[in-house]
Amino acid sequence: MRRLYADFVSGPGAAGLLILRLVVGVAMVMHGLPKIQNPFGWMKGAPVPGFLQALAALSEFGGGLALIIGLLTPIAAFGIACTMGVALIMVHGADPFIASNREGKPYQPSKESAAIYLSLALMLMLLGPGVLSLDAQLFGKNRRK
Repeated sequence: MRRLYADFVSGPGAAGLLILRLVVGVAMVMHGLPKIQNPFGWMKGAPVPGFLQALAALSEFGGGLALIIGLLTPIAAFGIACTMGVALIMVHGADPFIASNREGKPYQPSKESAAIYLSLALMLMLLGPGVLSLDAQLFGKNRRK
């Protein structure tokens, strides 16, 4: 398990990673909550098998919970990154990067939020959760340098 983790970030960087994990984790839980309630059929009319829909719901809801407590962060971030990558391409592929209200429409979908969540998940995969996490408590002690 220790191979998944680089050296745990400490100091002010650890506090920043904690804030990032909390914000992204809560957002992912909120996005995943309605999906986890109907995990095999939340994408009504989409040609996506129920098994893959369930994996996406689990990665958002379960991955969000894991980020909040800082447990298995690289695995949770990987699941979120995969889900956001698919959403970026399949769901928002034809959408503009940033939604514009120029045409008087109240809401237009965009790539922006999926791209932001994808980049944050990749960052957590690369940096790890920081010392203020369960990962650091479980896998950070007695590490070889």
